[in-house]
Amino acid sequence: MENQLPDQDGQINIELTDEIADGIYANLAMIAHSNSEFIVDFIRLMPGMPKAKVKSRIILTPEHAKRLLTALKDNIRKFEDTYGDINGSEDAFRFPTQFGGPIGEA
Repeated sequence: MENQLPDQDGQINIELTDEIADGIYANLAMIAHSNSEFIVDFIRLMPGMPKAKVKSRIILTPEHAKRLLTALKDNIRKFEDTYGDINGSEDAFRFPTQFGGPIGEA
């Protein structure tokens, strides 16, 4: 991957590899911070499993974390304008351990 400076129009050429383009599923994010950075761990919880794995860790400066928050708010507003409100109660979140369904047995 080569470093590239913005061109005359201020555009940056961003490369998205096939591996990264596939994405990684996560259904939980945990956020921690220090005086100089925010750490966001994206985690995949699986039903009936006693252990959850961090699938990706992103480390951001406080300024980038705030820009991410602003961008997420804007995208959520646009999504809800198009598709309707996203259901979910912010103050009643609990870690799902069984995902509300039966536990499979083999």
